[in-house]
Amino acid sequence: MERIVLEEKIIGLDIGGTKIHLGLVQQGAILRDIKLPTSAQAGREQILSEIRQGIQELMEPGVTGIGIGVPGLVDEEKGLVFDVQNIPHFTQVPIKQYLEDYFGKPVYLTNDANSFILGEKLYGRAQPYKNVVGLTLGTGLGGGIILNNQLYSGAFSSAGEFGGIPYQGKTMEDYCSGKFFPSQCGLTGPEVHDRATKNDPEALSILHQFGEHLGEAIKVIMYALAPEAVFLGGSVSSCFPYFKEGMWNRVQQFPYEKVRNNLIIERSRMNDGAILGAAALVHMKSKEVAAKW
Repeated sequence: MERIVLEEKIIGLDIGGTKIHLGLVQQGAILRDIKLPTSAQAGREQILSEIRQGIQELMEPGVTGIGIGVPGLVDEEKGLVFDVQNIPHFTQVPIKQYLEDYFGKPVYLTNDANSFILGEKLYGRAQPYKNVVGLTLGTGLGGGIILNNQLYSGAFSSAGEFGGIPYQGKTMEDYCSGKFFPSQCGLTGPEVHDRATKNDPEALSILHQFGEHLGEAIKVIMYALAPEAVFLGGSVSSCFPYFKEGMWNRVQQFPYEKVRNNLIIERSRMNDGAILGAAALVHMKSKEVAAKW
């Protein structure tokens, strides 16, 4: 598929519990970006004001829209944020109306895992695939779904929460995210990664086990959605060279040969994917992108 070239400037936001990352995006590149500490314990009016000020700093002629990724439940149509992880007072927030009234630009929002796979679809290596899943492997396990070239968000942008699936007495998230490492060896993910780069046998074994659990999660996704490709993001994806063998060992046990033999599983190569994904959300709403997809 020919790469889509979009000239419009978009402001993308990644709202998190510790920081708010904003970027001015054009043609899949971040022209300028800023990071603001999140006033996580403040009231929603203060947080909204800080978001507005950050956008104002990046705003310039030619900006056509604002996209936002949020790690929590949102109502995409009404533009309401119901909750954000680790920001207790940021609930029932009409962020779309607030920002549209102030800037006079269209504002769109979705779950942050949806933003990740949208960025991969529009700007990354997922462009050739009609049906693709993005998995964010970090503090938790998140998922974003593209079906027939359209984002599938489900109710309140909560589709793709594969981490909540019961698994081995806990959940998939306990075995397929950064939570796995301290529970198995009392080390953080970065510590295990560092030891693996030095060929530490214990670290290599732990990452192999992690890959096997991730492979089981991907098999569940294959049964439910049969994607053509799965892209991995998040901090734990940096360990991909060390866990991919264990992952593929389990994926190869999937019974439908044609499905498993044609499945692509790769680590995302995108930098600042959350910002690019938020910008991609705005582009996705345009008829130009829908037609080319």
